[in-house]
Amino acid sequence: MSHEKNTIRYPRVESEMDFSRDPLEVLEAELVMEPPKSELTKMLLSNLLDISPILNEAASAIIDDSFTRCFKSNPPERWNWNIYLFPLWCLGVVIRYGILFPVRLLLLTGGWLIFLACFYPVHNLLKDHDKLRRKLERGLVEFLCGAFVASWTGVIKYHGPRPTSRPKQVFVANHTSMIDFIILEQTTAFACIMQKHPGWVGWLQTLPLDSLGCIMFNRNEAQDRLLVAKKLREHVENPESNPLLIFPEGTCVNNEYVVMFKKGAFELGCTVYPIAMKYNKIFVDAFWNSRKQSFTQHLLRLMTSWAVVCDVWYMEPQTILPDETPIEFAERVRNLIGERAGIKMVPWDGYLKYQRPSPKLKQKKQQELAQVIIRHLEEKFA
Repeated sequence: MSHEKNTIRYPRVESEMDFSRDPLEVLEAELVMEPPKSELTKMLLSNLLDISPILNEAASAIIDDSFTRCFKSNPPERWNWNIYLFPLWCLGVVIRYGILFPVRLLLLTGGWLIFLACFYPVHNLLKDHDKLRRKLERGLVEFLCGAFVASWTGVIKYHGPRPTSRPKQVFVANHTSMIDFIILEQTTAFACIMQKHPGWVGWLQTLPLDSLGCIMFNRNEAQDRLLVAKKLREHVENPESNPLLIFPEGTCVNNEYVVMFKKGAFELGCTVYPIAMKYNKIFVDAFWNSRKQSFTQHLLRLMTSWAVVCDVWYMEPQTILPDETPIEFAERVRNLIGERAGIKMVPWDGYLKYQRPSPKLKQKKQQELAQVIIRHLEEKFA
């Protein structure tokens, strides 16, 4: 047998792999081997693991390409590519940055001043009138959120009946940016589960949002997760609490995909109200990539765009079925939201964005992949 006949061409991974394709099919299609069948059936795991760096790189590329595309902002195609369109684009830049942005900044500043001038007196002087204080604080937070939406020239279309405060209920929505909360909060005073943030956002979480009953946590603290679970149950059991809003993906996704839902919101024994949100990228991509920009930078990008266009669907309430587990319930609600918003569902845990698998786990999965490939090839060439 010639040397050329025994040559193995290692797998080549395309950058635009389809989610629907099985990684094993991809590897089989790209792995060209032409030894005799007798030699192929004698292939041992150790022999295949000799090329493990290649297999590992191939499998990792397939997974990473599928996973990371959920957290990438896809810029629109450039339209100012010729001498006729470029002057129009320049005019648009002048209008957005020279006219719209100063007006919006003035509007947002005015909203902040009114909010602060009213919130502190209400919060400090009405401590003995708890019911009235909470009502006024909810109205002020809704007003501030409305000022934020106006500063982006937000074009928000709400579909379906607006949420009302009822016992034993929880609202869940797909998550693209922190502005999801602002858009929903301007019409309904939700209490939300939130990751702790520094700076002025942290101040908002400490005082104004805390007055709504929002629950803050640190993703890296196990003790916080246990405390959040306890607070969740206490909140839904209290009939006077504001409606509870949860983003069960646990992280911002680029509004083209929806990753796996955490089961916490679906094992409370509550009625679940799905909310589907879909942003139109015609004027700006509303996805917030927190690794590349702060929330302040994200807001400035929205304020210098033409408009933020979004559809919000308040969907039919859902309850867990008798033979359904919380995980299955979460998956069913996720499918409803994905179908309503027209976004793709992918089988990824959003926390992998922050916590990559350990080398030991990668090695174990690599060995399992090698064993599957061996069995598949033995059956194919037997």
